[in-house]
Amino acid sequence: MTDERIDLRLTAMAHGGYALGKQAGRTVFVPYTLPGEWITARITEDRGRFAYAEMLGIVEASPQRVTPRCPHFGPRRCGGCQWQHIAYPAQLTYKRDIVLDQLKRIGGIADVPVYETVPSPQPWYYRARAAFHVAAEGQLGFVSTDPARIEPVEVCHIVQPEVLNLALALMLDDENVERVQALVGEDGQGMLILSTRDDLAPELEVDFPVSVNLLLSDNEPVNLIGASHVYHAIRGRRFRVTAGSFFQVNLPMAEILVDVVLQGLNLEGGEAVLDLYAGVGLFSAFLAERASLVTLVESYPPAVTDADENLAGFEHVDLFEGGVGPVLRGLLDEGAGPYDAAVVDPPRTGLEADVIQALEELAVQKLIYVSCDPATLARDARQLQGHGYRLIDVQPVDMFPQTYHIECVARFAGRG
Repeated sequence: MTDERIDLRLTAMAHGGYALGKQAGRTVFVPYTLPGEWITARITEDRGRFAYAEMLGIVEASPQRVTPRCPHFGPRRCGGCQWQHIAYPAQLTYKRDIVLDQLKRIGGIADVPVYETVPSPQPWYYRARAAFHVAAEGQLGFVSTDPARIEPVEVCHIVQPEVLNLALALMLDDENVERVQALVGEDGQGMLILSTRDDLAPELEVDFPVSVNLLLSDNEPVNLIGASHVYHAIRGRRFRVTAGSFFQVNLPMAEILVDVVLQGLNLEGGEAVLDLYAGVGLFSAFLAERASLVTLVESYPPAVTDADENLAGFEHVDLFEGGVGPVLRGLLDEGAGPYDAAVVDPPRTGLEADVIQALEELAVQKLIYVSCDPATLARDARQLQGHGYRLIDVQPVDMFPQTYHIECVARFAGRG
């Protein structure tokens, strides 16, 4: 950390949650600030053309600044939220602005509609699942903004109270446990998912009704107590989710996400559709109500088993277990296709090059890209354009209020 102190006018919000300003020819990024504010700051890391700083004081505050709810929020405290100091309507605006900026700077795309961010019906207490780390004293908490430390928490304003209470009721006396996931399914089903340093199951004494599973270092789940899965209800359908399988944590927004995807596809009833990186079959369940064929691809074996149960009522859904690129290449080798449409919901790293190539070869005409990172979305949009796809529009949806994380649904059209 340097001792350089500066006065700074902040002008924009950057991807990653920092506001930024210009000073002495460099861009300075400052957390816990807002565009339009005038602050005093200390440079903490100088990299020449840009620098990071910490706010020392506010000379002129933004009208969008609000008092954070959580006592754990702030510099060198809990890193789970970054934007509790920002009024919620402004958070939505900044997220749209960031998507526009990433598309222009990384994707070279400046003329595509990016709609207003769809707000979450519950901007607080929305997480039905949370992952806690274990501090040195055995307390549960979240990784601090100082990543070398765990911030023990007693309250959390984005986790559902029943999920937080479930985690805090766990008494840990085993130093081998390093991570605890807590989740609650429909009808109040509680589950704890433990990760240990050596994959050995800890000694457990649980005096309340809860299922407990161990997640090994290779992400293989081992059932210890109770059930290996919970159920979530979305749009009247019930989804089984095994420990280790991915499912959206903001369930009311998951319903909205499904609606946005279906509206973007606008299926007429006879289409063949790919559902890639499909998880437990959330999108496939609703695609199957509208398409003549759904081909689901997922690499995580327990999630494929979940999807098999979740989609048991449909005879026109094919499930493939494996990496998306290799599975699509196998389909091409077998003469599959063309496919009318595809939904892709990749991890934060985005689409692999072989997946983009296969989408073109399979002649997918309608492509819906569900993105959890606007930077990789912008990069992939540029790559998709090189394979004949045109970005039509982008709809941000706020899956993660009070944080800088941005979910988007992007609509592409192939060569017609």
